[in-house]
Amino acid sequence: MQEKSAFLDLAKSNSAQGEVVLPGSKSISNRVLLLAALAKGTTIIRGLLDSDDTRVMLAALNTLGVKISAIDETSYQIEGINAVNQQKFPQEKADIFLGNAGTAFRPLTATLAVLGGDYYLHGVPRMHERPIKDLVDALRSFGCDIDYRQNDGYPPLQIKQSTLQVNAPIEIDGSVSSQFLTALLMISPLIAQRIQSDVHIQVKGELISKPYIAITLNLMQRFGVNVTHQHWSSFTIPAQSAYQAINEFYVEGDASSASYFMALGLLGNGPIRLKGIGKNSIQGDIQFAHVVEQMGATVEMDENSVLIYRQAEQQLKPLKAFDRDFNLIPDAAMTAAVLALYADGPCTLRNIASWRVKETDRIEAMHKELSKLGAKVSSGEDWLCVEPPIQWQTASIDTYDDHRMAMCFSLATFGPVGVRIMDPQCVAKTFPHYFDFYKALVK
Repeated sequence: MQEKSAFLDLAKSNSAQGEVVLPGSKSISNRVLLLAALAKGTTIIRGLLDSDDTRVMLAALNTLGVKISAIDETSYQIEGINAVNQQKFPQEKADIFLGNAGTAFRPLTATLAVLGGDYYLHGVPRMHERPIKDLVDALRSFGCDIDYRQNDGYPPLQIKQSTLQVNAPIEIDGSVSSQFLTALLMISPLIAQRIQSDVHIQVKGELISKPYIAITLNLMQRFGVNVTHQHWSSFTIPAQSAYQAINEFYVEGDASSASYFMALGLLGNGPIRLKGIGKNSIQGDIQFAHVVEQMGATVEMDENSVLIYRQAEQQLKPLKAFDRDFNLIPDAAMTAAVLALYADGPCTLRNIASWRVKETDRIEAMHKELSKLGAKVSSGEDWLCVEPPIQWQTASIDTYDDHRMAMCFSLATFGPVGVRIMDPQCVAKTFPHYFDFYKALVK
């Protein structure tokens, strides 16, 4: 990307084609960093996402005394702390800044609370507005000692020594963020070893974003821990569970980031080939391929790539409108909201309440910014409806320090006007060079 600027002007676009090697998955990268740190032995991770979110996780683990050696920009050697025997990080007192990285903050909160120590966890102001009460309540229920340092229910947190007593299934609310359950699952082998017994986790309410839990279970299994579950509502971790290092782990491409390029292949007719993900991806957002397919794209998928284009007879038609539940793919759903600008009727996104506790209140932010372009927008607690513009308007798109706002609104250039993206550098959270990739594809 260019040197830092307050805004980026994107010209009206007519076509998009080319090839993209996707950066590593954020969801996989931060999970695998922590699992490798807790494992017995040494793991080499290749294809790690290079972004703000992974940098804060790497920095946190380094602060905690984990031995990390950089091989290159996306490859690292992690020496696990052998948590089964040691049950401690080398550094038992630390001040840890985690930016706005939920995939780092939630699992580290659980890990440090269970292992115990003297840890102060904090982040940017928005991180201190993102709820964590359900996770803290669950951790406190079996002996973890955690204090809120500012507002009850929210970071920053002070973590102290724990005295674990697990006499019943650990209960966690599944309706706010799947990251709370992921955090408990990832540290459950440490609990099982400490109490020398199976660990049972019970989900209260409806579990949202199940594909992200599937990623967690898949990665835990690859590190040697098998979790059984019943209908995504109760989970059992065996008493003798322990993480074992993996000689070499390859991170697959980021399926959430892939959604923007799938959309470009639809809007710009393609073909666009995405490399690094394919039909065997463990990420739920690969299902966004079905969304662009339903709206008019042709999608071809093999083991390690996805090809998206529009057949000649489809190219002059508006996109097909949709009314669908996006609970399973909430991040990629933002891309669908912008695609709604080009549809042949109103589009409704349902079951997206989790948007309200992300990097910004995404329902409110999308409502406001789509309206600027001339769309007629309505929204509620967990839904958004977008009617395509009758008269498009030029607009400066505010991004709210939310990487996905900046990336998805780059897709608004296929109307009759260009757009201005404010604070384009916010994409550094997960995809620092996004706009370089974008410009290489779009004409």
